[in-house]
This record gives sequence, C-alpha cells and structure tokens, in this order.
Amino acid sequence: MEFAERLKKLGIENAFNVLGKVLKLREQGKDVISFCIGEPDFDTPENIKKAAIEALNNNMTHYGPSGGLPVFKRTIAQYISKTRKINVGEENVCISAGAKAIIYYTIHSLLNPGDEAIYPNPGYPTYESVINFVEGKAIPLPLLESKEFSFDVNTLMKLITEKTKLIIINTPQNPTGGFLSKKDLQAIADIAIKNNIFVLSDEIYSRILYEGEFNSIVSIPGMLERTILVDGFSKTYAMTGWRLGFGVANKELIQELTNLENNCVACTTTFNQFAGIEALTGPQDSVIEMVKKYRERRDLIVDLLNSIRGISCLKPKGSFYVFPNVTQACRNLGLKDADELQDYLLNNYGVAVLARTSFGKKNKDEAEEYIRISYATSKDNIREGLKRIKQALEK
Repeated sequence: MEFAERLKKLGIENAFNVLGKVLKLREQGKDVISFCIGEPDFDTPENIKKAAIEALNNNMTHYGPSGGLPVFKRTIAQYISKTRKINVGEENVCISAGAKAIIYYTIHSLLNPGDEAIYPNPGYPTYESVINFVEGKAIPLPLLESKEFSFDVNTLMKLITEKTKLIIINTPQNPTGGFLSKKDLQAIADIAIKNNIFVLSDEIYSRILYEGEFNSIVSIPGMLERTILVDGFSKTYAMTGWRLGFGVANKELIQELTNLENNCVACTTTFNQFAGIEALTGPQDSVIEMVKKYRERRDLIVDLLNSIRGISCLKPKGSFYVFPNVTQACRNLGLKDADELQDYLLNNYGVAVLARTSFGKKNKDEAEEYIRISYATSKDNIREGLKRIKQALEK
C-alpha cells in the first residue's frame, strides 16, 4: 500500500509509544512504575466538571463557531490581558482542541517549503515534526545544561538567516524544566523585531512555576503583533483528556488559524468551552494545591536522583519534569547511550523513563546523555521508582 510521500516527514511523540509498552507489560502482570507521560495524576477539579455537566444539561451540544464561542474567547482575552499585561480582545483568540493544534496551525500558516524555523532542542517533539511536515527547515537551538537549560544568545544570532520565519520558545520547558529569564526573552525579542521574525511562545506550563515570576515575551513592547501565544487547560487544570487549548495573536493570523480549525475539526467541543470558562473564572485553590504538591515532589525526586551513583540532576524551576544527566551511569553499566538505559530500566526493573532522543536528535558536539522523568505522580511512586533505578545503577 502506497501513502503520500509527505507522511515520511512526520515524526511522533515517543512518550505515547513508551506508554503503550508500559500498558502491555502491565497486561502481562508486570509491575511497572511509569515516569514517561507528561500528564497530571490529579483529577479535573469538581467545579470544572460540574460546569461541563451543566452545559450538557442545557443542551450545549451543537456546533459552535470555528475558533471558539465568543463568550469563551472574551474570557480568555480578559485572562491574557490581565496576566500578560497587554490589551487583547476576542478577535485575537482562537480556541482549539488542545494546545497542540495551535502549534500545528501556526507552523502551517507561516512556513512555505524551504523557510526556516528555529526550535529548542531538546524540546517538545511536535515542533520539529510539523516543521518537517510542511517542508520547512528545522533549525535546532541547543539548550545547555551549563546555562540551566537555557541557550547561548550568540548561538541564536548565528542561526538567523534571511529564510528564518519563526522562532519557537517554551517556558517553563518540556523536557528539561528550564526557564527563560527576562534577559533571555528580551534577547529573543530584539532579534525577532530586528529581523521581522514571528515567535511562537508555548506557555502551557506558565502556572507551574516554583521560583521567580513568569514572564511572557508577548509582554515586551513590539512583540504582540509578531507573537503567537499558545496555552491550554491540560496541565494547569488536569484536563488532558478534555482537549482544550487556545492561541492568542494578531487578528490577521488568528483568522488563518481559525480557517485551519474550520477545515480540520470544524469547531472545538461546545460544552468543553463552558468548562474552560469556569476553570479561568472560578476558584483557583486546586491549581495552588497541585503546584504545591509538584514542588514537594520535585524536591524529593531531585534529592533522590542526586544520591544515585552516576547521576546528576539540576533542580528545575518549572513544569513537572526533571532532566538528569546519566552519562556516567551509562558508562558504569557499559551502555551505549540513554536509549539503551531507557530499555534496560523498563525491561529489567519495571521503570519507564524517556531517553533524551525522544526530544529531538542530539545537537552537534552534544556528548552527554540524559533522560526525562515526569514527577506528575505520587511520592510513593517516586520513592519506589527511584529505589529501582538506584538498584539498577548501583548493582
């Protein structure tokens, strides 16, 4: 059977592949601790679920306009205006079935074949995948452990060419937990303005921050008209299965995103949008409590990782991932790389982690080995999983 040639350019999010292996092993009766998937282990708050149920009972089950219900778009515009200290309206908002859709629509809207897009590496794999899919040229921007998984500004400047159309940033970051400072954001903004480049700012973890204050590049003067802010409800409100996200940008680009939404799914689920309104306008106690527990888990897992021979781990400032350096651990076990370590831990010790290569090909001259561990799970699971990893690496 022959398929379209373009499909060969499309990548995958390996976390779901590893999750499939975890579920298969569990079906076989094996005990597996999974750190592979970036999903809150908390349930969606009751007030949000009740809002969706009420919307269903009120028969909010029909088509809505592509790009979102006006009342929901206004709610998001008010939220973004307040939290990012900018002035946007409903014409600047596109609602989507998950934040990932906005990433997909944006790249399709901005890149012609041969156009270049700079993306963080290691980074969320969808960036590189969709750039390649539209026949753009994906240009990796190395995130450096020596800079707490930020980047070198001079490196970014050297990557800019006349073909650069888009810079993608993600803060707090997946998979490293890194965080872009005001200085970093200003440097990116200066480059974008000078070279007339769009910036896609993935801010899905903006509320899951443990140190410092969240800053958005869209707040910098001159950036509102050239930034696509991506956010959603999956991480902050434990709503991964609801598939509810949004983009904020200039109204011309929002119209293009809306046209793509129209062609892909027609509209985002109507009653979900009422749940989103309640999430943003209702009590935020659940978010505060979740972040408090994530902070406790972060502190626990970092301490445990740094007690294991062959592992060193920075303390992330946001998201719910750690990205430990396992170079020496691989050498101690005679393993070629973190991919082999990933398989070794899963098959022999029942612990699922993700190798660095799940988040992009290694950068030029990158010699270190890393794994991503999601601590969006209980302290008991963290203790047991890290106990097994310690046994595996110190046997």
